Amino acid sequence: MDQRFDATERFAEGAQFIAGSLRSGSSGRTQAVVDPATGETVYSYELAGEAEVDAAVEAARRAFADWGGATPGERSDTLHRFAAALAEDAGDLARAESLNCGKPIKLSEEFDVPGSIDNAAFFAGAARHLEGKAAGEYSADHTSVIRREPIGVVGSIAPWNYPLQMAAWKVLPALAAGNTIVLKPAEITPFTSLLFAQAAQRAGLPDGALNIVSGAGRDAGERLVGHPSVAMTSFTGSTAVGKRVAEIATGTVKRLHLELGGKAPFVVFDDADLEAAVHGAVAGALINTGQDCTAATRAYVQRPLYDAFVSGVADLMATVRLGDPFDPSTDLGPLISHAQRDRVAGFVDRARAYATVVTGGEAPQGELANGAYYRPTLIAGAAQDSEIVQSEIFGPVLVVLPFDSDDEGIALANDTPYGLAASAWSRDVYRTGRATREINAGCVWVNDHIPIISEMPHGGAKASGFGKDMSAYSFEEYTQVKHVMYDNTAVARKDWHRTIFGDRP
Repeated sequence: MDQRFDATERFAEGAQFIAGSLRSGSSGRTQAVVDPATGETVYSYELAGEAEVDAAVEAARRAFADWGGATPGERSDTLHRFAAALAEDAGDLARAESLNCGKPIKLSEEFDVPGSIDNAAFFAGAARHLEGKAAGEYSADHTSVIRREPIGVVGSIAPWNYPLQMAAWKVLPALAAGNTIVLKPAEITPFTSLLFAQAAQRAGLPDGALNIVSGAGRDAGERLVGHPSVAMTSFTGSTAVGKRVAEIATGTVKRLHLELGGKAPFVVFDDADLEAAVHGAVAGALINTGQDCTAATRAYVQRPLYDAFVSGVADLMATVRLGDPFDPSTDLGPLISHAQRDRVAGFVDRARAYATVVTGGEAPQGELANGAYYRPTLIAGAAQDSEIVQSEIFGPVLVVLPFDSDDEGIALANDTPYGLAASAWSRDVYRTGRATREINAGCVWVNDHIPIISEMPHGGAKASGFGKDMSAYSFEEYTQVKHVMYDNTAVARKDWHRTIFGDRP
C-alpha cells in the first residue's frame, strides 16, 4: 500500500479552515506544495488573502464570547476529546508530516505526533489550573483577588520545520486559557495544521474558535499581525522576520510572544563521557535534518578530548542513512526545499576558504539527486567570529572548536547573539552546575541535547526572543492578570479622603 498522504483528496475544498469549514483562498495566487524528497508537486491551492484573514478573525471574535466564557472544566473536557481525536488521526498526521516536510516516518511517528498528542492531554488538565495569588487582606480594609482572564483573539504564525508541533504549542495553551485563535502555518507546509483543526472540530470545539489561514507572510501574515481585532501575536521563525512582526504589532499595542532563531552550543568538558558526547552531538545536530532552532550547531570541546571527539563524530556521521522518508530504515530525510538545501550548501562552500570540511559537505547523487538532500557535515578549524560559527544555518551541519579553560568554554558558548538552548557535558556536578547558571539560554541540558517535555517551558533569551511555549508557564503569555479589590469597611468617608477633602466636616 502507498503510504503517502493524499492531500488533493483530503483538502479538495481548499487549504483554509474558517468557522468550521474548509474553503479556498481568494488572493489570486496559487501555491504548490512540493514533496522535498522527490521534487514533485503533491498539492496546489489558492493562498489566503486579506479577505480570508478578516473572515477568520471575525469568526474567532464571535466564538470568543462562548469559548472565553466556558468554565475551566468545560474547556478541559473539550481538550481531552481533542487529544483523543488526535490519537485517532495519528497515522494520517504522521504520513502528512513526512510527505510535506520530508521527515523520516520514524521521526513523525515517534516524536512529532505523540509529542503533540501529549501536549493536548497536558493542556486539557492545565485548563483547570489557572491559578493566581491567594485572596487576602493585603490592605487592612480590603480583600484582593487575582483573576486570570483570556486575552481574546490570538493571531499565531508557525514555521515550516515542525508544522504539527508548532500548531500544538501555539493553539493549545491559547485555547486552554479561553482564547480563540487564527493560525497561519507556513504556506509550504499546511497539511497537519488543517488536520489539527479538523480534529478539534470533531472534539466539539466551537466553530470559529480555531481557524487556519494558509497564506504568504507579506500578505496574510502581516494582515493578521496588524489586525485591530487581534489582541495578541505569537510568532515562531527567524529573528529577522521576528523583528518585522514586532514592528507591525506595535502599531496596535498587541501582546507579543516571539520564539526566534538559535545557535545552540554543545560544551564538552574534559571529564565528559566521550561516547555519550559523540552520540549526543550527532543526534542533536541532525534531528529533523538540522532544521531545529535548538539543534546542536556549535560543539566546543576541551582540548584533551578534541581530536577523539572530531574523529568519533565524523565516523558516526558517516553511518547515517539518507533515504526515502517513508522507509523505516531512513535516518535522515531531505531539507524542506531545494532552496534551503542550496542555502545550507552556500554556508559550507564559503567555509572551505577558512575551515576544514571533515566529512559531508555535499548533496548525494544517484536515486536521491532529485530530492533536497544534503549529507551530514562536520566542520573544524573555523574561527569563533566566522560566519559558519555565528550564523544560523538550519541544516545538518555541526562546527567543532577547541577550548582550554572552563572560563573560555562558557565564554565561547555565550558568544553569539542567540540564547535559545545549550548543553553541557561533564561527570562533575559542580562544572555542569556552573554551566547551567552561566550559559545564557532558555534551556540548558546536562549530558543530553534536544529532549522536550510538555510540563516544562520552551523559549529563549537575547535574539532568540521572549515568552514561553508549553507548560503552565505559557499561561503567562495567553492570560491577562486582573486585580480585583473589595472594600470591607462599609464606611462612606475613608481616612484617605482627607487628601482630597481636607479638614471639612
